[in-house]
Amino acid sequence: MRKRLIYIVLTLVCGLGAAAQERLTVGGYGEVALSRNFYSDNVYRYTSAASHAGESHGRFDIPHAVIYLGYDFGKGWTMQTEIEFEHTGTGGAVEKEFEEAGEWEREVEKGGEVELEQFWIQKSFHPALNVRMGHIVVPVGGLNNAHEPLNFFTVYRPEGEYTILPSTWHDTGVSLWGRTRAWRYEVQMIAGLDAYLFSRDNFIKKGAGSPFEFKVANQYGFAGRIDHYALDGLRVGLSGFYGRAMHNTYPYEKPSARYADVKGRTAFGALDFAYTGRRVIVRGNADYGYVGDAAAISAMKRNRTANEAPYDKSTVARNAMAAGVEGGYDVLPWFGRGGDDGQLFVFGRYEYYNSYIPGPDQQNNVPYTGKHRIAVGINWFPVPEIAVKAEWSHRFLPAQYNNEPSLSVGVAYMAFFKR
Repeated sequence: MRKRLIYIVLTLVCGLGAAAQERLTVGGYGEVALSRNFYSDNVYRYTSAASHAGESHGRFDIPHAVIYLGYDFGKGWTMQTEIEFEHTGTGGAVEKEFEEAGEWEREVEKGGEVELEQFWIQKSFHPALNVRMGHIVVPVGGLNNAHEPLNFFTVYRPEGEYTILPSTWHDTGVSLWGRTRAWRYEVQMIAGLDAYLFSRDNFIKKGAGSPFEFKVANQYGFAGRIDHYALDGLRVGLSGFYGRAMHNTYPYEKPSARYADVKGRTAFGALDFAYTGRRVIVRGNADYGYVGDAAAISAMKRNRTANEAPYDKSTVARNAMAAGVEGGYDVLPWFGRGGDDGQLFVFGRYEYYNSYIPGPDQQNNVPYTGKHRIAVGINWFPVPEIAVKAEWSHRFLPAQYNNEPSLSVGVAYMAFFKR
């Protein structure tokens, strides 16, 4: 599958005439990550923490390798695709069933996958008025708005938003967006989320997925974002999502009398910012999510039979949150270097996130979901399109669990080869 997609892209690029190539855009990004995690990867590491103290494991990964391909047809009509290979795209999966905090779950370790993350056709009437239809990125949260690897210092994507939100969140629908000198806006109507895929450890993250060759859209979701470019180098963004997530499965699940009032109203709001100065970069985010009828949804998930569509049996909380800030400073000028020598940022990051904040009608029996994390390290940019990264991180859990430190190194690129 991977070879076929690469062959198609190369054939299209090489086969286009000179005039057509002037309208062609080709680019992409990719990451390589090597980690040593000084904690256990056993599925019982929280329920039996003492039994797994002092364990460690290592992982080598290619989290994302992406190809952009776009074309300008003229008269305001454009097309864009994004093909993504996740975790080397090797396919296959290992499924394990286990009990965690008194609930039976299935953990699926994917060997990789190939996704069409974007495919849309756009008509531009004016820089302030563009209509886009197709498979689009949903820019809710700072990470989804800027998910490419040169837009964050850490080796892997920032953990908080990555844990509780789909990432990269992409869905099929319609988008209306525009840009003026100081403002950018976007509103979207997309297919709704599936509450049966919400979970204790990831909140609504998996709700945007689909195990089928199509996306179920019995319910609809509405997303919006507005960015203000307040000062030179500063961007401040506010984004959000709202939609019903129940009765959005295949085949269509007609509401029974018992659960007719269970709508699964889901709302999510996020504030994020980014400042880029001559030698300083600072970024941050604050996110909060809500799932209505969370207790009823959790009960319905537990009562589903094994032969129904894929689902997650774990309890979903009414709320979840994530907040983080990172800052980096270019130290190369201290050594009389800079300019053509690139940049060397020394950075630090702090974040707190919790995927399970129960409502008053839910039990708080999974305190390990609330985590503080710090990371310190370097980002070396030998050229603007490439970053070599190294970091030490430490994830702090409540006292009854083992903390989770790790050491990671990586290299990433982000570039347009032709535009």
